[in-house]
Amino acid sequence: MPPTRAPRGAGSPAGIRTGSGRRRLATLLTALLAAVASILAAITLSSAQSASAASLTEVTNFGSNPGNLRMYEYVPNSVKANPAILVAVHYCTGTGPAFYSGTEFHTLADQYGFIVIYPDANVSGQCFDVSSAGALTHNGSSDPASIASMVSYVEQHNSADSSRVYVTGASSGAMMTDVLLGDYPDVFKAGAAFMGVPFACFATSDPSGWNNACANGQISHTPQEWGDLVRGAYPGYTGARPRVQLWHGTADTTLNYNNFGEEIKQWTNVLGVSQTPVLTDSPQSGWTHTRYGTNSAQAPVEAFSISGVGHSLPTNGMAAKAITFFGLDGTGGTTGGTSTGTSTGTSTGTSTGTSTGTSTGTSTGTSTGTSTGTTGGTPPPSAGCSAMYRTVNAWTGGYQAEVTVKNTGSSAISGWTASWTQPSGDTITSLWNAVQGTSGGQTTAKNAAYNGQLGAGASTTFGYTASTSGAAPNLTMSCQAG
Repeated sequence: MPPTRAPRGAGSPAGIRTGSGRRRLATLLTALLAAVASILAAITLSSAQSASAASLTEVTNFGSNPGNLRMYEYVPNSVKANPAILVAVHYCTGTGPAFYSGTEFHTLADQYGFIVIYPDANVSGQCFDVSSAGALTHNGSSDPASIASMVSYVEQHNSADSSRVYVTGASSGAMMTDVLLGDYPDVFKAGAAFMGVPFACFATSDPSGWNNACANGQISHTPQEWGDLVRGAYPGYTGARPRVQLWHGTADTTLNYNNFGEEIKQWTNVLGVSQTPVLTDSPQSGWTHTRYGTNSAQAPVEAFSISGVGHSLPTNGMAAKAITFFGLDGTGGTTGGTSTGTSTGTSTGTSTGTSTGTSTGTSTGTSTGTSTGTTGGTPPPSAGCSAMYRTVNAWTGGYQAEVTVKNTGSSAISGWTASWTQPSGDTITSLWNAVQGTSGGQTTAKNAAYNGQLGAGASTTFGYTASTSGAAPNLTMSCQAG
């Protein structure tokens, strides 16, 4: 900034301001004030913009609230007319605000213009009730009824579209996702459960609300039995059932990975589609992705198995997959699933890989039963490939197996089929990275569409979980190339 002292004028004493100097000073002061005014205007505008930015807001008195939950709502600045609603349910020990800040759903709402509801559990441990009789029935007396009230509030106060209401959650929130889809098929059009369990799997009269047998993956039912539990939550309902997207990590020790296969059995039965996937692929390393019923972005049932990952979903990018499944990114998905059905079949499940990101928390509880791997025998190479079995995890009533298929020939193979005799009384509950079948009394696993090509010496793996009345077996398998 030039000095405000006037310059020495010709013929004037030093330091004496002349008329010319005063005029120059006035000009400088005017410029300075204009600059300051401009800066202040910019600051004021910036502050106004910050003040008007969308933020998470707590809503009180939203209606009937038998679960005594708190409600938080996020309405983006870009909210569309008659917007869709997404209910995003937190994990045990979490809160609505924590799930807001720790997941990507609100940024996706900014992008696509839907409203997000964040329920907040209001009990010690911050878990939602997914186990009481009052929680497992339509218009019951616990948390699900409170969440249904939140949805009604947003529909009424934000002119939201009641035909586009969706739910997602992690851990306890994933269990609540399954429960809401069972209790309120007339409200929710689809759901995405990250690390959940089947509807009613956690049912218990224990005051803690925790069901160890379910958490440890020790509860298994037929598809029909699982489906009947869902249908029993709303007797007499004959309308469309919501579509379901399922996510689980194979290394989950909080809510055992077995629950993933049981969920697939349940929801394929409820939606009346085959348990044999119409698509199996690997969209990225470590992910096994399956679709059931139709091969579309909004299939009746979609599943992602994440190989080697524990209780830490969703990670980066997974929320966007859920939004696509819902059709909130413009890909469709404004209608519910198919009407009720009783389809049964062979459970196939999915497995899949690792992904980076931030953990959204864990459920409380204890997991029991691990075992060291037991390696089965290595048979002589058969038609250019071998299959070697090992048990990677075992618990009372079940186990998890991994099979390594290797090309033992000197040239590439375009496909493979592993065969073995499953022990009497053992039942495979889910299988991934291969397609299950039978041949001559033996169980078979044929390569998936993406892992049949093996170069000389190359190998791949598939896995499965099984229920058993005894110990995990030590199996010898054969392999046929082609």
